[in-house]
Amino acid sequence: MKKLFSLTFVFALFFLPQVSSAIDVPYLTGRVTDNAQILSAETRQAITEMLKAHEDKTGNQVAVLTVPTLAGEGIEEYALTVFNEWKLGQKGKDNGVLIVVVPNDRRMRIEVGYGLEATLTDGKAGSIIRNIMTPRFKQGDYSTGIEEGVKAVIAVLEGGTLPQTETQEENKYSSGLNIEGPDLSIMERILFGAFIFGIIGLFTVIGVLTPGFGWFLYFFLIPFWAMFPIIVLGTKGAFYLLLVYLVGFPLAKIILKNTDWYQKAQKDLRTKGKANIGGFVLTSGGSGGSWTSGSSGGGFSGGGGSSGGGGASGSW
Repeated sequence: MKKLFSLTFVFALFFLPQVSSAIDVPYLTGRVTDNAQILSAETRQAITEMLKAHEDKTGNQVAVLTVPTLAGEGIEEYALTVFNEWKLGQKGKDNGVLIVVVPNDRRMRIEVGYGLEATLTDGKAGSIIRNIMTPRFKQGDYSTGIEEGVKAVIAVLEGGTLPQTETQEENKYSSGLNIEGPDLSIMERILFGAFIFGIIGLFTVIGVLTPGFGWFLYFFLIPFWAMFPIIVLGTKGAFYLLLVYLVGFPLAKIILKNTDWYQKAQKDLRTKGKANIGGFVLTSGGSGGSWTSGSSGGGFSGGGGSSGGGGASGSW
């Protein structure tokens, strides 16, 4: 029994510190905590003075944290943990902002307290990351990128507007819409892509295979192909994909129209009122047709969730 207790004690002595270090929250040593050592002394001093002046003027508490790596931990969860541990912002006002930069992971996040979400929205935070900080980080200039990002955050909090950047100016004159896709990691794009393209792709295949009623699905799915792919591919990628859909769908139906099984299905719909295509039974009706399967299916429902705070994440 004593031996078992000793082994348990040794296990706890060596294992638990490893667990706690994985989720360790740095001490709040000041408005700028540069644990990754990527900022010059002059930049740290300049940012500190800017944030102090902003806090004296508005009461908002903005802090900057850099850490070398998160060792696989998600930056959203880490930023929220640090934010709540540091208790940024005034009690009852929740007017805090945390800027986290992880150079080795090439990730960053602007975590926004509840009280400032209406001013520093997720969209504005994401724009600061994409258009102001990311270009500097890609050049290896962390000091300028973080300092300019802090200036932009302060400008939004004090004036409610996002400073114009060269990138935004170019987009303004090159495109009338200036729509950007969200800044997602490769893993997030794969997961969103599997969900989005799995659903609209299934209905697209049904439309291609269905005589008559398929043309209704063709026009019905156009707005879905126009908007949802933006989440994964961005504006330009979604536009080209829409062109592929607009041309590819009719072309595929024309090719299939000459096949024996397609003509048989079309004939069965006219004469029998139903046709079997790939294990699915297509029945004709007043609107053209509908799909059913031989086995009983189930309903589809989604779950809901909530986030601990607003903000945006990015990579470079």
